[in-house]
Amino acid sequence: MYLETFLRLLLALILGGIVGYEREHKNRPAGLRTHILVCIGAALVQIISFNYIRQKGLASIDPFRLGAQVISGIGFLGAGTILKEGVNVKGLTTAASLWTVACIGLAIGAGLYFESLLATLFVFLSLRGLKIVEQKISKEAKYFNLQLVTENIPGVIGNIGKELEKLSVNIIEIEISGGEDEEAIIFLNLKTPNYINANQIIEMLTKIKSVKEIKLI
Repeated sequence: MYLETFLRLLLALILGGIVGYEREHKNRPAGLRTHILVCIGAALVQIISFNYIRQKGLASIDPFRLGAQVISGIGFLGAGTILKEGVNVKGLTTAASLWTVACIGLAIGAGLYFESLLATLFVFLSLRGLKIVEQKISKEAKYFNLQLVTENIPGVIGNIGKELEKLSVNIIEIEISGGEDEEAIIFLNLKTPNYINANQIIEMLTKIKSVKEIKLI
């Protein structure tokens, strides 16, 4: 029983880490450690339920009662990753991935290994492959993700927007995080005309004096 518990929690760590790695790579509010903790916690709850009933021999107790509380309670954690900035709402995908990882943890705790592995594979492919699918669906536009390191001064975003407008590039999503005291890190999700490539965008933005570094992600 101890070995089985160890293997289930180890699997929860691995599968939760796979999804969390993708979110961490995208610099989302809930990353690697959060997803791992959620998956391990959910798996532990389900293990507790099944092992308690197995040891006590209480067939009248519902082993999924604690698991149901995990599914409903994870919504509070997911809500903390959803941010509203102006007309944009961000973090919905991360909130959904947290909820799904909790469900995967419950499946692991119940011993449903094939279902857990298959669900993790589908979740990872969905998170990693959606941008590629969106680009193939859209024939008139392309999408790029850029990371910029800029001086932390007023007007930087405005200057970037003006330069992108010259190329008819739209900013779909923008995130700003603090770097060093005199720097800011800006993440841009851009929608561009089909005839514009990433090198053209990078070349234009490099001309802005306050921009120190640009990386395609």
